Amino acid sequence: MNYRVIDKETYYRKGTFRHFTEDCKCSTSMTARVDVTELVKCSKKSGTKFYVNFLYILSNVLNSRDDYRMGYLWQTEELICYDVINPTQYVFHEDTETCTPVYTSYDPDYAAFYRNAVSDIEKAKQMREYGLDMENHPNWFDASFISWLSYDSLNIELPDGFLYFLPIINWGKYREENGRLLMPVSVRMNHAVADGYLVANVFRMLEKEMDAFCSLKKRIWKKIQDL
Repeated sequence: MNYRVIDKETYYRKGTFRHFTEDCKCSTSMTARVDVTELVKCSKKSGTKFYVNFLYILSNVLNSRDDYRMGYLWQTEELICYDVINPTQYVFHEDTETCTPVYTSYDPDYAAFYRNAVSDIEKAKQMREYGLDMENHPNWFDASFISWLSYDSLNIELPDGFLYFLPIINWGKYREENGRLLMPVSVRMNHAVADGYLVANVFRMLEKEMDAFCSLKKRIWKKIQDL
């Protein structure tokens, strides 16, 4: 884990940061439906898991900009930016109706990430402990799939006094609307390091990343067919 310390005096969000860490400590969140039609088709055609593909795309998006990799060291009151953030995903156990956190390291190489994520999930299925270990995983963001519902809104509250800056992402079941598959995605961030533009930008970047991902897959399939 590597990070750099941000100079609060030259931080481009200096005024906003001060206001939302001193005067009005709060978070900001949005839920929007994301069109995943092509990603579902792409996943089925390639025989890969839609869930892991989306997790990879999400991890790409959040690692693409400093604003989504911010952290806060309360011991020294330092604002930091991690070099990389990794997804904490979850495995749900049907028999006990409990979940186990799964720490999967981000890798920009799709094949490596996919292989590791699937392996991590299988290992977690054998466990029954909650096992959350934030102390040893400070640069892991929360990525949770709510598989039972295609919801319309979701809000996650954190104590106002606790400066937690990493994104918290949730998504639910996709459902068909007017011939398209739409999936609810919720993005929660601390208002000190993110405003409406930055939160909304996650959704915009997700759409672009999904398009790029599917286009690349199609080109690979075409090359294989042409052989």
